[in-house]
Amino acid sequence: MRMRNAATGLLFMLAAAGLFGCGGAWEQVRDGADEAVAVEDVAGPDLTASPEKPEPAQPLSEWGALTMTDRESPSGYDGCVRTEAAVEDGDLEREYVVQAAVATLWSEPGRNRLKDEPALAAAVDMKRWTASMTLQEKLWLVGKLETQALYGQRVKLLGTSGEWANVIVPGQSTSRHKEGYPGWMPMRQLAPRQDGCAIEASSRPVAVVKTKSAVLYDDPAGMAPFLEVSFNTRLPVRRESDGAYVVATPSGEEKYLLRSDATIVAPDRPLEPPTGERLVETAKQFLGLPYLWAGVSGFGFDCSGFTHSLYGFHGIDIPRDASDQANEGTAVERGSLQPGDLVFFARDNGKGKVHHVGMYAGGGRMIHSPKSERSIEFVSLDAPDYAKEYAGARRYLRPDATPSGY
Repeated sequence: MRMRNAATGLLFMLAAAGLFGCGGAWEQVRDGADEAVAVEDVAGPDLTASPEKPEPAQPLSEWGALTMTDRESPSGYDGCVRTEAAVEDGDLEREYVVQAAVATLWSEPGRNRLKDEPALAAAVDMKRWTASMTLQEKLWLVGKLETQALYGQRVKLLGTSGEWANVIVPGQSTSRHKEGYPGWMPMRQLAPRQDGCAIEASSRPVAVVKTKSAVLYDDPAGMAPFLEVSFNTRLPVRRESDGAYVVATPSGEEKYLLRSDATIVAPDRPLEPPTGERLVETAKQFLGLPYLWAGVSGFGFDCSGFTHSLYGFHGIDIPRDASDQANEGTAVERGSLQPGDLVFFARDNGKGKVHHVGMYAGGGRMIHSPKSERSIEFVSLDAPDYAKEYAGARRYLRPDATPSGY
């Protein structure tokens, strides 16, 4: 923990100067690492194109009739499921499930400002939180946030400090912890995974939110909103209603999710590997979404949170941080780039530490979440600042890709 005060001061000055980019690639200066902090990219020309229309909703009839009882849901939902593996490992008492639409993980307990209360409440309001911050207030978050977890996502409790919980997110692999991404979050946003949950069946589908965000409703007519959840939120489907899926919440309640907002994943049917073009099409819907340090939700992404979430939505688990993403997958020469490949950028003219990642979109462009001052955009790889920091590319579209860890 050496030089904590000096490091914190350095981080604040660099953040105030706008010298930060991808949140996931931040070096752990507060923990005494010797590496320098990451330098934020300067975006090139905006080549934004309009996203195409979303795919039509999938009928549940494709997966067979749903006649589930109140004590049945799909095993693909990894929020409040009482799994045999957890029991055998003796970890069940440490298993919790996120009950907030988006839970934001902090580097230390109690580092928040009054301004951050919308993100810390039991019922978070991500839109109000992100919209209320000035650029300087967003830059203040640099180094203080770690990552995020979504509604219904499983976490492991490592310990507590007052009203704060020290957790890891198993669905976000990292070199920092063998079990998942670590951080601190309000205890009020968690519930014990084994309490108040339906015992989930092993052969039913899961609804995955495919839009930027979607509303869960208390009624099938969609007149009584319950909660707005993020892209990539996964909830077990109990049955089909007119124009909606009846899904189970982490507490076992039934809510209604519009069919047009979700895609269906069957746990007993392998996911068809996506094409690079499909990955890019999924990414296009987020064009114009403001950057958020440590973000992994449809309310704001950092650079690696964006690529991690896009691949995870399509059933491919890749590391959470840009520096780790650059060490896995298959190396690709620049002349052989294909849509969906991840492209990386590093200090020292591309030879230093990786600090940014984007997704190659074809035509010499990438789509990425650049920095706090900007929003998700297309940009040319030949833009001067990107060209000089280009550090290579990795391909993750392979037959043995594993599903996302929800």
